Amino acid sequence: MTNLSVNLNKVALLRNTRNIGIPSVIDAAKTCIKAGAHGITVHPRPDQRHIRTSDVYELAAMLTVEFNIEGNPTPPFMELVRKVKPTQATLVPDAPEAFTSDHGWDLAKDSDYLKPIIQELHDLGVRVSLFMDPDLEQIQRAKEVRADRIELYTEPYATAFRDGNVDQIFPQYALAAQKAQEVGLGINAGHDLNLQNLGKFCSIPGILEVSIGHALTADALEIGLFNAVKAYLNLLPPE
Repeated sequence: MTNLSVNLNKVALLRNTRNIGIPSVIDAAKTCIKAGAHGITVHPRPDQRHIRTSDVYELAAMLTVEFNIEGNPTPPFMELVRKVKPTQATLVPDAPEAFTSDHGWDLAKDSDYLKPIIQELHDLGVRVSLFMDPDLEQIQRAKEVRADRIELYTEPYATAFRDGNVDQIFPQYALAAQKAQEVGLGINAGHDLNLQNLGKFCSIPGILEVSIGHALTADALEIGLFNAVKAYLNLLPPE
C-alpha cells in the first residue's frame, strides 16, 4: 500500500500573503485527514516564508495521522524535531536560500555528518528518511548510515513525463526502488508528482509513501481540497 502525505507548505504560503490567518493550515490539515490522507508533511525553511515554527507545534498537537517534517538538519531544525518528535524526519540537503529542494544527498561526502544526526533521531523514536537521487551507489550508502527510508527525488521523472521522455528515465527509478528494497530501506517519493504522472510512478513496487503539496494545492483551487485529496488517493495502489 502507498500512503499519501499531504504537504501543506503552499497553503501556508498563501496564508502568509495576508496577516489574517486565512487559509488556516490547521483547518487544511483537518480537511486532508477527513478526506483520507495518511499523513501531513511540512518543510519549514529558515526564512519561514511558508510554514512557520508555530505551525509545526500546532500541527503536532492535533494530528491523528503521521507527521513528517522535512528539512536540512541544521541546529534549529534539530531543536524543533527534538521538541515535536514527529513520526518521520526527512533530511534534505538544501541550502538556506534554496528556492526548492533540487538534489539528494551525496553520501560519499555527507555520511560522517549524517550518522550522529540519524542516531539522535532514532534515539528520539523518529523514523529517518533521506532525500535521494535514484543513484544505486548512494542508496547503498543510505543503508550504511542507518537511514530507515529514502525519499526518491522525482522532479527529473516529472519533467521527463511532461516532455514525453518518461520511458528513458523511468527504469532508473524502478532500479533505485529495487535496490532500496534489496538493502532493507523503505521507499518514499516526492517532488512534482501530480494527477497525471502519479499513477505510472506508483506502478513501481514497494513505494510506501508519496508526499505531494504543490500540485495537490493547485488542484484544490479548482475542485476543492477534500476532492483533491480523494483524487490522489484514487491513484494509489490498494492494499
